[in-house]
Amino acid sequence: MKRAVFPGSFDPLTKGHENILRRALPLFDEVIIGVGVNSSKQSMFSMEQRLAWLEAVFADVPQVRAEAYEGLTADFCERVGATWLIRGVRNGGDFEYERTIAQMTRQLRPSIETVILFTDPEHAPIHSTVVREILRNNGDVSAFVPAAIAEAIG
Repeated sequence: MKRAVFPGSFDPLTKGHENILRRALPLFDEVIIGVGVNSSKQSMFSMEQRLAWLEAVFADVPQVRAEAYEGLTADFCERVGATWLIRGVRNGGDFEYERTIAQMTRQLRPSIETVILFTDPEHAPIHSTVVREILRNNGDVSAFVPAAIAEAIG
């Protein structure tokens, strides 16, 4: 079985994240969306809320499930039996960062391969940090997040 982890904070899940995951689905038998706890970040949305949104957005995809984790993503992959990581890239800066992370992960766990997908152009400018800033200022984020999330946020 080809099992992959798609890690991130998903605070909130954006249309760019959704685009990457849906395009990666044909490559794997199962994808676990790993919602990581980043001790250096203050989340806008609770872990429970993010997991519920992920379950709602991907309810139509039985081979996808969401799970919270703490610690190294490589350790999480080992714990859930995943040998693949899915990462998304919007631009050159993302690519350099993701390449470094992929190489470090490979050093930590040689059995884990990273698959990097480039987001479709219409989603390239979407960034969770900017979405959160728009929300903090009472802006409309419906163009940047899946409909289920836009409806919940109001």
